[in-house]
Amino acid sequence: MPGAGKSTVGVILAKQASRGFVDTDLLIQTSQGRTLQDIVDREGYEVLRNREEEVLCALSVHNCVIATGGSAVYSDRAMAHLKSDGIVVFLEVDIPTLESRVHDFSMRGLAKKPDQSFTDLFHERSALYRQYADITIICSGLSHEEVCAKIMAVQFEKGNRIMTESSCS
Repeated sequence: MPGAGKSTVGVILAKQASRGFVDTDLLIQTSQGRTLQDIVDREGYEVLRNREEEVLCALSVHNCVIATGGSAVYSDRAMAHLKSDGIVVFLEVDIPTLESRVHDFSMRGLAKKPDQSFTDLFHERSALYRQYADITIICSGLSHEEVCAKIMAVQFEKGNRIMTESSCS
C-alpha cells in the first residue's frame, strides 16, 4: 500500500545488512519513461500490474533488499519468483496511518479499479499480503529503524536473503 514505507525501510535495511537495494516502482518508471500514475491514467491499472509482473519476473539480483510495488501480490508468478530465493516480509500498517502519510492517493499510481475505494483496496490486498508473507512485522508505533531491527532478527534466525513486500512502516 502507498505510504507503507517500503522504500524507506528497504533503504535502511539494505544499509544495515550491507546489501544492495532495488525499488521495483523505480524500475518500472525508468523502463517506461513515465510515472506510475501516467501508466494508470493512459492505459489502466491492469497494464501497470502487468508491467510490475514483467519487471519482477525478470529481476535477477543477489544479496539485495527489494521493495516491490503494492500490487506485486496480484501475480502468483512474480511472488513465486521472489519467494524462490528469499523471504517475503509483510510490513503491516493500519489504514489511519497510511492515510496520515499519503494525502493524495490519486497521484500515487495505484493499480486499482477506478471505482474501488482505498479501504476496499486495503482489505483486498491485506489478504494477499498475508498469503504470500514468510513473516509479518506489525509496524504500529515502530520507527523505521525498529522495523528494520525486527526484520534483521528474523532474517538471521532463518539465515535467508531479505526481500520486502508491501504494506507498512
